[in-house]
Amino acid sequence: MMRRTIPLFITAFVGSILVIAYFIPHPPFDQLREDFSIFFDIIAAVAFILGGGNLIRMHGNRVSRREKGYGYSLVTVIGFALVLVIGLTKMGNPDGFRNSSVTAAGSYFDLAYQYVFRPCAATMFALLAFYVASASFRAFRAKNVEASILLLVAFIILVGRTFVGAWLTAWLPPSLDFLTIPYLADKIMTVLNFAGNRAIMIGIALGIVSTSLKVIIGIDRSYLGSG
Repeated sequence: MMRRTIPLFITAFVGSILVIAYFIPHPPFDQLREDFSIFFDIIAAVAFILGGGNLIRMHGNRVSRREKGYGYSLVTVIGFALVLVIGLTKMGNPDGFRNSSVTAAGSYFDLAYQYVFRPCAATMFALLAFYVASASFRAFRAKNVEASILLLVAFIILVGRTFVGAWLTAWLPPSLDFLTIPYLADKIMTVLNFAGNRAIMIGIALGIVSTSLKVIIGIDRSYLGSG
């Protein structure tokens, strides 16, 4: 019983203090909020260590068992170990180990980030463009009124971001600039899209508030585990 009661009490106490400190930023709540933030950083650091260990365990098991696709796991483990060693030892840092940052320009860690991680990330995002295009082709079929509107808006935005949009409506007089495709694309992104994005963010915020209240009160106990 105590194994479940104590975590519930700690969660309710810390959550309540953080809420009060946000609306009453005066002693002693402001100092408690800062202390809890430091504790959170410590817990996050421990979580990173556990995450790294779990990554090595999972991919190491795949490599040792020679499972299908274990070569990718081997590359993952080797890359993780190399970057970890380079970062901890600050290899290649121009000012030595004590007087330089791990991300100093010219260090091996910075070179790995600039010439390995960033090109790989750019490649992944470039490949995602083809998946987005194929998904859009299936989703934007004008089967009904809503799909037709979605197709029209997508066409305006895609064409309006290229020179083709300006070329197609270049014949319009200056008094009808509001009908050009680039203008329409800009208004859709800055007005309609911004309004929809704000509505989504408000909904997310309300969801976070309701979930937090359920956790603080003790209604939601999923963080205690299935046992």
